[in-house]
Amino acid sequence: MGSNQNLAGALWRKSSYSGTTGGECIEVAAQPCLVAVRDSKNPEGPAFTVAPEAFGAFVRSL
Repeated sequence: MGSNQNLAGALWRKSSYSGTTGGECIEVAAQPCLVAVRDSKNPEGPAFTVAPEAFGAFVRSL
């Protein structure tokens, strides 16, 4: 897991299941060799990155 990647220009997306009430949501941006994750309430704040395989395993575990 990392946090010092250049994510300028990343295309962030939020699940269509996320409501409009400003709840606990994350946004993800898939890059060629990593997936970046950030808090949707703080888009200018920090993000962390993981390998696509690790993110896939996380999503499958939900």
